[in-house]
Order: sequence, then structure tokens, then C-alpha cells
Amino acid sequence: MVPAWGASDPESVGSSSPLGATLRDGGVNFSVFSKDATQIDILLFDDEQASEPSTVISLDPYRHRTYHYWHAFVRGIGPGQVYAYRAHGPVVAERGLLFDRDKVLLDPYAKAIVVPTAYDRRAAALPGDNVATAMRSVVVDPGTYDWEGDRPLRRPAAETVIYEMHVRGFTRHPNSGVAAHKRGTYAGLIDKIPYLRDLGINAVELLPVFQFDPQGAPDDLVNYWGYQPVSFFAPHHTYASTSGALAVLDEFRDMVKALHRAGIEVILDVVYNHTAEGRPDEPTFAYRGLANDHYYILEQDRSRYADYSGCGNTLNANQSIVRRLILDSLRYWVSEMHVDGFRFDLASILARDERGRPRSRPPVLWDIESDPILAGTKLIAEAWDAAGLYQVGSFVGDAWLEWNGRFRDDVRRFVRGDHGTVQGLAARLVGSPDIYGQDHREAEQSVNFVTSHDGFTLNDLVSYNGKHNQANGEGNRDGDNDNHSWNCGIEGPSTDPEVEALRTRQIKNLLVLNLLAAGMPMLVMGDEVRRTQHGNNNAYCQDNEISWFDWDLVERHADVRRFAARLIAYHTCPVGDGLPLVLNELLERAEIEWHGVRLHRPDWSEDSHSLAISLHSLRAAVCLHGMVNAYWEPLTFEVPSTLSPTGESTPWRRWIDTSLPSPQDIAPWHAAAPMTDWEYTVQPRSVVVLIRTGCPVAH
Repeated sequence: MVPAWGASDPESVGSSSPLGATLRDGGVNFSVFSKDATQIDILLFDDEQASEPSTVISLDPYRHRTYHYWHAFVRGIGPGQVYAYRAHGPVVAERGLLFDRDKVLLDPYAKAIVVPTAYDRRAAALPGDNVATAMRSVVVDPGTYDWEGDRPLRRPAAETVIYEMHVRGFTRHPNSGVAAHKRGTYAGLIDKIPYLRDLGINAVELLPVFQFDPQGAPDDLVNYWGYQPVSFFAPHHTYASTSGALAVLDEFRDMVKALHRAGIEVILDVVYNHTAEGRPDEPTFAYRGLANDHYYILEQDRSRYADYSGCGNTLNANQSIVRRLILDSLRYWVSEMHVDGFRFDLASILARDERGRPRSRPPVLWDIESDPILAGTKLIAEAWDAAGLYQVGSFVGDAWLEWNGRFRDDVRRFVRGDHGTVQGLAARLVGSPDIYGQDHREAEQSVNFVTSHDGFTLNDLVSYNGKHNQANGEGNRDGDNDNHSWNCGIEGPSTDPEVEALRTRQIKNLLVLNLLAAGMPMLVMGDEVRRTQHGNNNAYCQDNEISWFDWDLVERHADVRRFAARLIAYHTCPVGDGLPLVLNELLERAEIEWHGVRLHRPDWSEDSHSLAISLHSLRAAVCLHGMVNAYWEPLTFEVPSTLSPTGESTPWRRWIDTSLPSPQDIAPWHAAAPMTDWEYTVQPRSVVVLIRTGCPVAH
């Protein structure tokens, strides 16, 4: 059916700019890129659940096309209008052209997506019309929301502690205390902000919230993590407590505004390296149906996708159309949705050119780094990809922070008691100068983490020697086999009090090393209360109690939560204390000294399991002396003199001893017990930190 806009009406022609569906006086301008299409249809639906379009507008290639852009202005519609595209064109696999006029396509620039109750991923992959079961786009007016003066917080990296979390998993458990209709939603997260504030973190890193394919997992499992995006602008619909595509936007923005009021930044885990369209025989949602050969990196045989993501396809990030899409998406989330930063999944893919080769100066990464709208936004790279490109310490640009995978591995191996790990631990504690020692890089370039969503939780790291992923339906073949974990003597849950005490001590050891090392620390949702996934180290498809935050643990492991909260509260980075110094200058001014059990005699040997460090806070007049014993016997360490250069003496105080029960394990500085001896016996597999206040400020 053709609408009542005349073929002679010049306004009906519309404009190629801007891309997407844009409100104008009396209607909406549509514009979409499709170089090789022979015809584009705009489908308009009367409501979000309509099984058929009420109007189909077929665009005239002579009037409604400018270069490679198809466009039209449609009167009489506005915010909330549901729409989609169909693209007619050739199917020439050897050229990478895969048009299918039967498939309903999303607008790549849609700011909201509706997923009908009849949605079926399989219908988007099989031959034939899928109009009744397809996702659709929704017209949005982003300027109507009242932000009440809110702005991104722009907190310095040196003052940031990140809490990686899953929006749904945080409050979905029935024991969350959140009203049933808000469990697992943006609104539910708002209700738990007091918990986040009590813990002390000041930034949340949300696992993917871009609209993703909820059915994008094998064997009828669910796509829980969300690493199967279909849109780079629309927030995921099922994370809203209310129905309606426009209500999703408001609830997401309500969450951001509420977190900002609590002093908590919002960082998004973004996936610009692949989409949910998978391989050529998998669903067509948008990009493949509009310009497959532009949106994806293709093999020399252009009927096949290059797969550097491990997910079947790779977004062609340095192609001009895709570069613009990524940059426009980032700008939108900062300017219209007020987010504070981004963690880029498999970011090294963005360094690959249109043939998949790594580039020394990738255009898309320099576009992001130099964009004025994104200036001051936190940019965090997972600096590797699934095809072996590993760029930790060498990621392009000056503004990028990096997930430090070597920090994770070296700290895990040392705490487990592996041989040959002392030198690696020392480097990680002081900002990884062997990786980030360039003159112009700050210590916070290293995002330090021991666990992430991908792998064991902190509890499982000390409770399992091997993964237990049978629930994923892949015969326990999925997930990493090399976890550097140790079960403390019993695989899985234990009622042995000695085993449980050792596990708690090991968890506290890992928390100390993570939160007191130079760099920006990241914790994972629930690690502070020993959340378990029962040994599953790849819970991407587990939307159940395997993945959800169990709120009963908050009281059950209150000692660990208290310990973590105290560490976070004192996280002023003892080496850096937030001063704007590059790493090498910071290390020089901190007056770092290394020791073993004897002062000034560190044991760097292969068989060593102990290390001590003395350093001087650069901002506060505080000296710190840390002693780490990963050995299975007690070790007695010499303690440095308390005499200052002027002959004054201030006693050492015991701030942390992970071998002691709560609350003696960590004390407020003013209440820390004074030392009366020049030696300290550090118990097996324990960390001790001594403090001295009133030290002269280092220069």
C-alpha cells in the first residue's frame, strides 16, 4: 500500500543526511546506505506487535537516491513510529553481495529497537518472508528527556575503581530484595545503588547493553552476556521494567542519571568487532542485507567472512562507512546518553585493515582518540583478538587504557605458588613498567584485574583446578583450559573449615594485590562476596542462578565484603596517589625499595615465593611496607627502620594481615596496631602491609 504523499512533492524526496530516522517538521526523514541495492522499501507498522506493515513505501532509485544513500521524507509520523527496511538487489556470493528482498532489516542508525513476542531468529536465516517475526526499528526524539543538569562525571583515571557487572544478573535473583517487575532491569540496578556506594566503587562497567539477539546461543540456550549485537545505538529492550521501545530509553537514562548522582561513572562494554549475523547461512538482521561487502571483512573468496572475532564474522571497522557508524555511535552514547566511557571488546580487531592486516595507524582508532566530543571519555581496550593479535603495551594511540592480561596471569600464578613468578609480580605491582614504561604513559594505562566476566569468579579461582562447563552443552570443550587456579585441596564446595579459611585468605591476598597495585583496578560483580558459578568459566549462555548475584552471600561473606570495601576506601594508589605523573617519573619519586625476608636482598630466583616492598606515598605523608608470602610455611621478614632523615622515629603500624580473622585482617589507619619489633612473621599464603604516617613528603 502506498501512502498519501505525492510523487511530485519535493519534500517526499527527503535528504541523505543525517543517516537514520530523523524528526523534521511534520514528519520523519529516512536515510540508509546501500550501494548495490536496486530498490529499498520502507515498511511502517501501526504498533510494536503488528505482524504486517500498514504501509510499504518503495523508493524510486531516480528520485530517492543520492549516490549510495536512499532517502525519503514521510509526513504525518513521529516518535514511536515502528519501521523497517527491505533491500532488493543482486545475490553474487563471489562479490560478497547477499541481498534478500524477503528479509526485514533494521536501520543501522535506529535509536530504539522493538522485538515482537513472535520474534524468531531462525526465520531470519531460512528462505522466505520473516516480516511477522522480525525485529523492527523505532523513531526516537532523543531531545525530549529531562537530564536535570546531568553531565558525564569525568573522574580522573587515578581515582577510579571499576566494578564490572551485568545489568540483568545484578538484581535478577529472587533474593535481591528488588520488586519482582524490576528484577534484572535498569530500574532494579537503581534500587541497588546504595549497595554500590557502601562498597565504595565509583565506576560500573556494564556488560553489553546495545540491543543484541537474545536467541544468539546454541542448542536453544540464551545469549546472556550480550556479545551478539544487532544495533550500535539502541539499549537492550529486556533490561527495562516497562514495555515500549521509548520507555527503554528513558529507563536507561534514569539509571545513568541516578548513578551519576551517587558519584558513579557508567562505562559500557561495547562490541564493534562483529555482529549477530554470524556466518552467511545465519540470520540476516541489517548489515548483510544492506551492504554485506562494506560492513564485513571478507576472505579472498568473498563468499566467506574473515573471522578474527571467533563469532563467525568481523566488522570492517576501517572501511569509511563503518568508521562513521562506530564514531557516530560513540558520540551518541556520550552526548545523548551521558555515558562516561567504553571498554572495547577485542579492540585489536579495530586495528585491522579491510583485508584483515594489522595497521600501525588504524584510522578508526585515531578517529576515536582525536574526536572532540569523546575528549575526556574513558577509552579502555581489550588489546587482543581471537586470531592471535596481542597488543597489550603496544595498542595504538595516547588516550587508550588497556586491560592488562599479564597482570591477571602473573598475579594468579604467584598467589597459586608457581615457580618463577616473583619478578613478574614485582613489575605488576608498580604499574608494569616493562609493558608501559614509555615516557609519556601514565600508570593508569594499566587496567589491573584478576577476574573478569570471561573466566572464573574470584571464589572459583580458589575452589576449582579445572573448568566445569557441562551446563553449556558443549561437552566441557568451551572456555579457557589454562586458568592458573588452585582449589586449595578440594575440588568445588567444601565444608572443611581449614580449606574454607585458606580460600578466604587467598581471595583477600588477590584483592590486596589488585587494589594496591599501581594502575586502575577492576573488580567483578560479586567477587566481594565470593559469588560462585560452580566452576563454569564461560557462562555466556547461563541466564540463571549460575550467573546471577546471590544476595544471601552479602551476609554470609560479610567479612570479605568488609575487607574489599576497606581496600577500595583506601585506594589512593600508594605509588601514585593520583598525581599527573608518567609512570617512570612516578616510580622514581615513590622511592621504591625491594626486599626479601632480609632487607635490601630480594630473592628473584626461580624457587622464590616471597617479596617485600617499601615505598613512599607522593601526596600523603605515608610510608608503606608490604610483605607477600606465597610459600606454604611461615616466613619471618625484617622490617625497615622507622628513623626519618632528621632522626625522628614514627612506629610502623599493621594495616593489613590477611592471615588474621575479621576485623583484625584490615584496620582503619588511625586504629592500626603499632609494631614493637623489627621483624614480622608472615603466615603461609598471606599478605601483610605496614604503614607509617607523618613521613616527609617525597619530591
